[in-house]
Amino acid sequence: MTDPHSHNRPKVGIGVIICKDGQVLLGRRTGVHATGTWSFTGGHLEYGETPEDCAIRETREETGLEIRNLVRAPYTNDVHAAEGKHYITLFTRTDYQSGEARVLELEKFERWEWFAWDELPAPLFPAIVSLRAQGFNPFA
Repeated sequence: MTDPHSHNRPKVGIGVIICKDGQVLLGRRTGVHATGTWSFTGGHLEYGETPEDCAIRETREETGLEIRNLVRAPYTNDVHAAEGKHYITLFTRTDYQSGEARVLELEKFERWEWFAWDELPAPLFPAIVSLRAQGFNPFA
């Protein structure tokens, strides 16, 4: 029997916190979930993929950057009732390795910028708000 609520099950997202020179990389979102907010690179975990492999793949696909020193960070549990979405976001904390951040998926992001953790722009993507509420600091 098919579960009538299976379409409402939470999705697993990966958030990639890329650190470079005391700053983190954020992109301004366009035309996707939470349009207009600032977000880390990331995306949906694919079948059979590890969170670390997803972080590397999504970073390359969205920014063209290479990353290193991936470490699992906290997760968040966010329900976006207005959009009918529920996400468990697994964060990874990584270091920048090489490349210049470029917008490679124009349907998702309009630009990438580096920000100090204590000077993040607004509005932030909801999972980042939840992450900060947990007291997480990628530089601590």
